[in-house]
Amino acid sequence: MSSNTTNGDEERIVTVTEKGQATIPKELRDEHGISAPGRVKFVETEDGDIVVRPVGSMREFRGLERTDDGDRPATAELRDTREREKRDLEAVVDRFDRDEDE
Repeated sequence: MSSNTTNGDEERIVTVTEKGQATIPKELRDEHGISAPGRVKFVETEDGDIVVRPVGSMREFRGLERTDDGDRPATAELRDTREREKRDLEAVVDRFDRDEDE
């Protein structure tokens, strides 16, 4: 029951099991970076079409915006950023307080 067939270059017909499971053909998984096991999301368009989109794992997104030591935990980065922003805000408040006193 798992025979997959190709209908043209863009359409693939797959079997849906009694549990609602369907196999994404290997060529499409490879082409679109869908890992197995992995996750995809189903989106229904305004036209009623169902689109399958890959969902990256959190491990793939880890550290994408990092510009320094990638071995530091993200929580440490966040803590440092919040402390820096708090100091910056306090400096602005102090500056305005001084301006009012003058």
